[in-house]
Amino acid sequence: MNTKHPFTQLIVTLATCTLIFSTSLFSVAVEAADTDDLSAQAAIIIDGESGKIFYEKNSEQPLPIASMTKVLTLYLILEVISEGTIAWEDQIEISDHLLKISHDLSLSNIMFIEGRTYSVRDLFNASTLISANAAITALAETVAGGSEADFVDLMRAKVTSWGINDAYLISTSGINNEDARGRTYPGSGAKEENLMSAKSMAIVARHLINDFPEILDLTSQPSVTFSPGTDEEVELYSSNLMLPGYAFYLEGVDGLKTGTTELAGTAFAGTILKDDQRLISVVMHSDPFDEDQGNRFVDTAWLMNYVFDNWTYGSLTEMGKEIESLPKLDVRRGKKETVTVVSDQTINTWLPNNLALKDIKTTLAPTAKRLDKNQHVKAPVHESETLATLNLTLTDQLGYLTDATDTYQVGVLANEEIEKANLFVTSGRAIKAFFNQLFS
Repeated sequence: MNTKHPFTQLIVTLATCTLIFSTSLFSVAVEAADTDDLSAQAAIIIDGESGKIFYEKNSEQPLPIASMTKVLTLYLILEVISEGTIAWEDQIEISDHLLKISHDLSLSNIMFIEGRTYSVRDLFNASTLISANAAITALAETVAGGSEADFVDLMRAKVTSWGINDAYLISTSGINNEDARGRTYPGSGAKEENLMSAKSMAIVARHLINDFPEILDLTSQPSVTFSPGTDEEVELYSSNLMLPGYAFYLEGVDGLKTGTTELAGTAFAGTILKDDQRLISVVMHSDPFDEDQGNRFVDTAWLMNYVFDNWTYGSLTEMGKEIESLPKLDVRRGKKETVTVVSDQTINTWLPNNLALKDIKTTLAPTAKRLDKNQHVKAPVHESETLATLNLTLTDQLGYLTDATDTYQVGVLANEEIEKANLFVTSGRAIKAFFNQLFS
């Protein structure tokens, strides 16, 4: 029977106490989330697929991101694993510097044992679930040939390639330089740490989830076993208290990463899957560092509920169905004076529950000269004939993370056959129109 190393046993005890303490301390806080006044200094929530923004608060101001930094670091590590540069079962030696960091009880860590090696998988799991700082830096140094600073350069290059220009990155873990034991990024200040806006953090989280969706298999776990089958085996309990069994459980939440430092306060990049739709949220500085009341999870739950309570993913147009904002077009010289039209495709998108026709701006563009300057169709009209292109723009939106817009384009098809009217009919209509105008 394996016996646990004393350092490992300490981690188990601390983790268990933290879980029990969190559950009792925060049990009331969830019920208080009935206001739209977020505690967070900055917040944003987006659609994971399109990047559509549903809500934002001060989302473009760079603020300390603490261990949410690891979302970016984990992305780069998964990238090199997918390329075959390193493998999950590769063993990594821990440097003397990181060995000391791992024994700093003021930081989130797994206490490493001198002379031992650890698998990439174990280090990755510890970095993700309990935000182990020495573990993530050990992975980063392995990827970058032993230099954390070189890995930070990779991080900077990656966010630049994603169009992020407000990030200030100086560490792979997110710790403050005060805790780095003298090994800091060249040119950075003694008390500095990583900065990024909530919007940019959402971009990073979206890339991680969309490019490496397997990360959610790990982040959705309330706990995982570190170094199984050894004398260092220990259960790691996730710092995400919105997972099953925790005080702030919310069905569908399956990630992503907490962050906490004195400057950052409490922060959280969260994600939820509900009704096959994924949302990604970021809240920053929901509570002060030394007054953690769990408000990062309360704020996150409010954001997620706000979207699902006020928006529905549904059809703006349906193929073969009438377009509500354009039910008919006028016909010149036809046996009928109007033609019913339908959409040539189905467009699914997020729609506000209180959407009104005035919230949809429509613009008709003629197709093959089928519409005149008054947007009338000249007979004859053939069923399923394309008469025009319709641009539909939702006007009450906050936009997207990227250059996408809320403008959609559909073909407008005739839904019936209309023959050309004879001369007597068209003449009669002209005379009637003349007298109507004369006496109106």
